[in-house]
Amino acid sequence: MPKINGNEIRPGNILEHNAGLWIAVKVDHVKPGKGGAFAQVEMKNLRNGSKLNERFRSADKVEKVRLDQKDQQFLYETDGMLVFMDMETYEQIELPADILGDRRPFLQDGMTIQIEYYESEAISASLPQKVTCTVVETEPAVKGQTAANSFKPAVLDNGVRVMVPPFVGQDEAIIVNTETMEYTERA
Repeated sequence: MPKINGNEIRPGNILEHNAGLWIAVKVDHVKPGKGGAFAQVEMKNLRNGSKLNERFRSADKVEKVRLDQKDQQFLYETDGMLVFMDMETYEQIELPADILGDRRPFLQDGMTIQIEYYESEAISASLPQKVTCTVVETEPAVKGQTAANSFKPAVLDNGVRVMVPPFVGQDEAIIVNTETMEYTERA
């Protein structure tokens, strides 16, 4: 694996540090009046989610890790485990349902998601940015309510609550951004 200097760390880099895999969340380059410059790095552990603040001087060497990304198709859920199939080899893997965090309700049967691997270990999974959902419950539109930024609450077919514009009605298909968990447009 390539080693990089401490001052070359950028947000989003994945590093091997203290026998763990960490993603650099925030990097501040500090040049104090006395002493040498350093990078103050806020990191998050990819395996257990713990956070760590660490200082790296430019002379410090850090292992930069490259993750392999594979598109895999969601098949089904069993006993808190999600089963995915590799689209090329048809090999199936099981991952814990909490790997998707609060975006889990947006996972749909047959959906292709991107799973990142470190060697043969699945580290993270990401859904497509936009997912189509159906509104199952919302208030009817109030006539004359034309304020520019008025939104109303709605419940989707997966149980998630989002704010939608007043013109969106019940049983309508909408597109939701899975990163912000907000309404983007009608389907």
